[in-house]
Amino acid sequence: MEQRRLGASGLRVSRLALGTMTWGRDTDADEAGASLLAFLDAGGTLVDTADVYADGEAEAILGGLFADVIPRTEVVLATKAGARRDDGPFGGGASRSSLLASLDASLDRMGTDYVDLWQLHAWDPEVPLDETLSAVDLAVSSGRVRYAGVANYAGWQVAAAARSAGLPLVSVQSEYSLLDRGVEDEVLPAASYHGVGLLPWGPLGRGVLTGKYRDGTPHDSRGASATLGPYVGRHRTERAARIVQAVVTAAHGLGTSPLAVALAWVRDRPGVVAPVVGARDGAQLLGSLAAEELTLPPAIRGALDDVSSAPLVPVPDGGPGADGAAAEDEPAPWT
Repeated sequence: MEQRRLGASGLRVSRLALGTMTWGRDTDADEAGASLLAFLDAGGTLVDTADVYADGEAEAILGGLFADVIPRTEVVLATKAGARRDDGPFGGGASRSSLLASLDASLDRMGTDYVDLWQLHAWDPEVPLDETLSAVDLAVSSGRVRYAGVANYAGWQVAAAARSAGLPLVSVQSEYSLLDRGVEDEVLPAASYHGVGLLPWGPLGRGVLTGKYRDGTPHDSRGASATLGPYVGRHRTERAARIVQAVVTAAHGLGTSPLAVALAWVRDRPGVVAPVVGARDGAQLLGSLAAEELTLPPAIRGALDDVSSAPLVPVPDGGPGADGAAAEDEPAPWT
């Protein structure tokens, strides 16, 4: 698998990242281990998790794999903090005390003394940015963190953090797919200007771009879940149906899958370093890895650019395009 530099840093990562949001909830430890081994065998290195995935269980599963199956040094390990909210004395969020406590807990769960990439999971309007970034500086200077990034930040928030940080930020995670190109307006320009690489989450349009929802809702899909149904439903629109049809047509012509077409499109967009693919099981992961063999011809890429260029219907106030949080009518992407 091709390796790319993360932003303007010296850190090299695989151009596909393995996401772990389903680990500990829909994916058990055995399936997670098999997926990680397949990912590494394909040349993947970047593994992305978070302290809130399955309330820490995703990190704990990774820790078990590092202890028994896979050397820690084979993985570029990325985790996140700052999305947790609670009523305790630290209150969660992006305060200095909460972030550093979250980092220590993450390291303990994963059985390691450092992470390669530590990301601020969401903008916290209740905490001064300087305080938040002071926690990042301390985490790096203490050796517990090698590189730092942000996630779900609006463009101006990426710029503010990049300008204010005592050390360079190297990455931003944002939703980006043929169904949601909103990052192209402000996030990508801000990231490019400040030397920050983009790690897209949701590159398959929350599963819609695979085509599996064209004829209904599979009973075992996220769309059938009472919790995640609205999360997927955001992209089940007439506009999305036209884009999915174009992806399916392109896949048929190329002799590949709609998944591979959608993933290859976002992977090779300007500014993108590595899409984060959250495979629930090994079969889904193998479908994503197949995209590594695919480079879209210019004519097909142009056609997909055109059909997806219409703007996404704005989400309610408080949505990802506003302040990095999830829209009020859908679950947060990290729950």
